Amino acid sequence: MLNLILLQAEGAAQAQGSQWSFWIMMILIFVVFYFFMIRPQTKKQKELQKQREAMKKGDKVVTAGGIYGEIKEVQDAAFIITIAKDVTIKVSKESVYADASEAAASQEKK
Repeated sequence: MLNLILLQAEGAAQAQGSQWSFWIMMILIFVVFYFFMIRPQTKKQKELQKQREAMKKGDKVVTAGGIYGEIKEVQDAAFIITIAKDVTIKVSKESVYADASEAAASQEKK
């Protein structure tokens, strides 16, 4: 009878320890996800937003669809982009990126 009571007490202590290790592992997994996935993506989005806010008339850009052009006009939520002579399109600001080839060319000249 005494052995049965001791075995039950030992089992309860092990179960309590395994609960703590489970929660510690869950917290560590969340911390790893935050520092290796969530935080870098948030920083990248903020940097991209700053780039879009800094864009002005005359900047060379590329759309998410791969269309290269030059900003003709800046509106609240969109850009008017010239893609050929007398051809303009209106594109949402969220789908416009700075033309990396233009930036690379200016870096090489320096």
